Order: sequence, then C-alpha cells, then structure tokens
Amino acid sequence: MSSPAPRHIYLKLHLLVALLATTAVLGRLITLSATSLVAWRTCLAALGAAVVAVVMRRSLRLPWRNAAALLGIGGILGLHWMCFFGAVKLANISICLAGMATVSFFTAFTEPLMERRRVRPLEVWLGLLVVVGIVLVAGFEPDKSLGLGVALLGALLAAVFPVLNQHMVRQRRQDPLVMVAWEMAGACMICLIGLHWSDGAGAYPALLDWRGWDWLWLLLLGWVCTVFAHAYHIHLLRHLSAYTGNLAMNCEPIYGILAAAVVFGEHRELHPGFYIGCLTIIIANLLHPLILGRLKRQKVAAL
Repeated sequence: MSSPAPRHIYLKLHLLVALLATTAVLGRLITLSATSLVAWRTCLAALGAAVVAVVMRRSLRLPWRNAAALLGIGGILGLHWMCFFGAVKLANISICLAGMATVSFFTAFTEPLMERRRVRPLEVWLGLLVVVGIVLVAGFEPDKSLGLGVALLGALLAAVFPVLNQHMVRQRRQDPLVMVAWEMAGACMICLIGLHWSDGAGAYPALLDWRGWDWLWLLLLGWVCTVFAHAYHIHLLRHLSAYTGNLAMNCEPIYGILAAAVVFGEHRELHPGFYIGCLTIIIANLLHPLILGRLKRQKVAAL
C-alpha cells in the first residue's frame, strides 16, 4: 500500500487542477480549429520549455531511447488535446469536462496493466463513483453525444499519458523541463500530421488565421497552462501515484464548468443533477487520500 502524500501536496495538486480548468475556457475563446489550436499550443510550449531549460543550463540532449520515448508520450498527449478541444467545439465546455473526468475510471485499469500489478478494488469503486457523478453532470444530451464520445476517447488517452510519464520520472529520472520540451515537440508533430490527414495541405495556411485576441489566449495556453502546469504536474508525480493525480483531475469539470458559467453563461444549460454530480466527484476525491491514510495507519498498528 502506498504511503499517503503530505496534505500540502494535495492542495498544490488542486491549485494546479484549477489552473488547468482554464484551458477549456481559452479553447472556447480561440477561433482556430481544435487541431490548429493544439499545434500552436504545443509549438509555443516546446519553444518556451526549451528556452527556459537552456537559460537554467539544463541540457536538452538525451539518449536516443529516452528522446524517442518522450516524443511518443508527447504524441499521445497531442491526440488527447485534440480530443479535448474537439469536444469543446463539438459540444460545450461542460460536456467536454464531464467526459474527461472519467480518466480515473480508465486509470484504475491502465496503471495496473502497465505497472504489472493487480487492480485495486478501492480505485475501481472510486472510479465508478466518479462515473456516476459524470452521468449526473452530463445529463441526457443526445445532441451533444458526439462531443461526449470524443471527450471519452480523450479521457482514455489521458489515462495512459501520466502512467508513462511517471515511469520516465521515477525510473529514468528525467528533468521536468526537458521532458516538457521533448513531449511538446512530439505533440506538435502529431498535430501537424493530423492537420494534413484531416484537411489536406490547405489546412496549413489556416494556422495563421488568427482573429482578435487569439494571439494572447494562445500565449497563455502555451506558456502558463502548458509549460508551467505540465512541468509542475511532473514534479508532483514524484510524490503521487498516477491514479491519485488523475482522480484529483476530476475536479477540473467543477472548476471549468463554474468558469464557463461566469464567462459564457453555460449555467443556463445545466440541470439539478449537475450539482449532485459535482458533489459525487468531490466525495470521490476526498475519500481516496482519507481511505489510503486510514489503511496505512491500520497496517502500521498491526505490525
């Protein structure tokens, strides 16, 4: 049984989640397509992380196996983000974030599979509790089903990404900033390929079709919500399991939907089940560290 992390780590984790929740709002504000948006986000993030790493005198050179692994992980992240912003465009912020919050349910199975350990019943039950909350939050929205389906695919990809990242942090002890630079480069590559696959060569000129404040939202998205947030998330993975991190990420719908209500008035589309669903998600997040702590104390007392 893993030791529970210090309480301040959980507080920092939730502050990070609140920051990440703003990405959906920025995605709604930016007028570019989902794939173009992610291409710019990852390009700016890769450049920003590389510059900071060089200024801090951290070498970007890696053994080819590590570099290839990070590019591959970045490709998974790029696909996840394309699903994320695609769901925002196809449905709305609320449906997108609700679907993404199923990450913990998927992680309850992907983490044990990739780490070659048994599935923990606690994680499965808490994941199912989150799914109940998601159903209540999303409600019955037949006209948003495509957006919800894309969000669920993004959640599955998100369940794989942190497990692989955790392995790179703990086993290969990679520097977070260097990891961000390489992973964002991989994510950008997969987005550029995705642009050609979806829209052909004509999609590339559309990358420059910025309007209004797009440039500012993209800079915030690329440098604050990606370079800083991503590197800090990697730092927190030194103290938390991938499952604990993803479970806390289920609070992102709550923060994001509340932000969408303030900025876009999406609260008019919500039903009473939304509030019950939010409470269910919060309960699942609170129960996980509490139960882990209690089981740890019982184990120590039994020795």
